[in-house]
Amino acid sequence: MLVLTRKPGEQIMIGDGIVITVLEGRGDGVRIGIEAPRGVPIQRREVIEAIAAANLAAAQAGADDGSGTEDALRGLLAPGPAPATPVPSAPVPASPAQSNPATPASDAEPVAGANG
Repeated sequence: MLVLTRKPGEQIMIGDGIVITVLEGRGDGVRIGIEAPRGVPIQRREVIEAIAAANLAAAQAGADDGSGTEDALRGLLAPGPAPATPVPSAPVPASPAQSNPATPASDAEPVAGANG
């Protein structure tokens, strides 16, 4: 861990795109500002730990009593007809030009000597 002493207004750079600015000292804390690219998530550690603990508790509660979960989800669905059995798709019919390649296109010029 790098430990630095900074005064209000001084900055710390991390890589090319992250700048931490010390804004002010307040009693037993300090206010900082963080500039970072939009794609860089910035979170307080205690918030991340609280979310992880809540997710773990929810997963354990769901694992202990998972029998009603499927019924609860089914209750959210609107009643409707049973799903139909899938029907195999029929082949797409060929266009007239594809069915007989020897047929000339309508805007083609007549072949010389075809009419005599």
